[in-house]
Amino acid sequence: MKGITGNVLILGLVSFLTDVSSEMIYPLLPLFLTTVLGSGPAFLGIIEGIAESTSSLLKLLSGIVSDRCHDRRGLILGGYGLSSLARPLVAVATAPLGVLAVRFLDRVGKGIRTSPRDALIADSVDPSLRGRAFGFHRSMDHAGALVGPLIAAALLGYVTVDLRTVFWWAALPGLLAVLLIFFKVRETGRELPVPPLDGSFLKSLPRGRLRNYLLILLIFTLGNSSDTFLLLKAGKCGIGMAQITLLWALFHLVKMAAALPFGALSDRIGRKGVIVAGWLIYAAAYLGFASAESAPQIWGLFILYGLFYGLTEGVEKALLADIAAPAERGAAYGWYNCALGIGALPASLLFGLIWERFGSAAAFTLGALLAGGAALLLLLLPLPGQGEIA
Repeated sequence: MKGITGNVLILGLVSFLTDVSSEMIYPLLPLFLTTVLGSGPAFLGIIEGIAESTSSLLKLLSGIVSDRCHDRRGLILGGYGLSSLARPLVAVATAPLGVLAVRFLDRVGKGIRTSPRDALIADSVDPSLRGRAFGFHRSMDHAGALVGPLIAAALLGYVTVDLRTVFWWAALPGLLAVLLIFFKVRETGRELPVPPLDGSFLKSLPRGRLRNYLLILLIFTLGNSSDTFLLLKAGKCGIGMAQITLLWALFHLVKMAAALPFGALSDRIGRKGVIVAGWLIYAAAYLGFASAESAPQIWGLFILYGLFYGLTEGVEKALLADIAAPAERGAAYGWYNCALGIGALPASLLFGLIWERFGSAAAFTLGALLAGGAALLLLLLPLPGQGEIA
């Protein structure tokens, strides 16, 4: 628990509860859209692309704003609150456009909260322990994503077969997360100069190593489509609705178990090598999904894919904090998420269209090739060590 300060612990618990709520819904959405509402892979790509791009672009704005406000808790609370109110409303959707609207509001909330939260985590821990802190946060996030599908599976197995009822139950852990932020999260008492929120925000445009790092992340993201396509692939390989929730739970168990030790490993051996290893595992997993035809293959590939998340999620954010100056850390996380958002919409749209026109194998192969190319570029890019400012 070294380096797990009060804010890191509380925000980890908040992410746990939020993901319990989210993952009671998310793994069931592809089946809900295709079997209940009559949608297809292309519209699924539109929903996920618009939702994630909206979220990521708002993360840029909220990150810039968080550098200019003395208390970031309001942004964090407002973002989590909006998502917690909107998310369960998928239960009343009667058409695919209704799901799009709910996902849009949910991701708006995520966009408002994420960059200020990550900047607060980075400021709440010693620089030498950032990998461990972000790894812990991601582990708690994935722990919630493990528990959420299990609760959904239990509800579907023993309480109701109605997906809409499960979606309503997801409101409870989201409410608990909002209460926890309100009563327990504290600002760090930073004494940095706070510039006004005016045209000077253009000065936050990334430069030097930060810019190059974000461009490589963008290339990787163009091949990183929504994980809902993996669930769709699982369904086409014979995995049923109840098993889908268990598969999703196993996936998050692997992510939960991997995030903290790999984050701590990056504190010792450097961030870049850990990220490159994760991206190469991603490429291998996507090549596996391209040729998978049976349920056992899908289960094994989800385990491998979970390792990719454990190797990269927290470590990418820790590396960003190593590169960015403290007074611009919120904006740096904003640009990081903006890069992911710029790639998210075309990635999911392209993946869905290629799937419908040429088949899933072609779509997964393209994702693998982009991941491999990004890994090579990152390997060649000179980056600072922990605590060094670019």
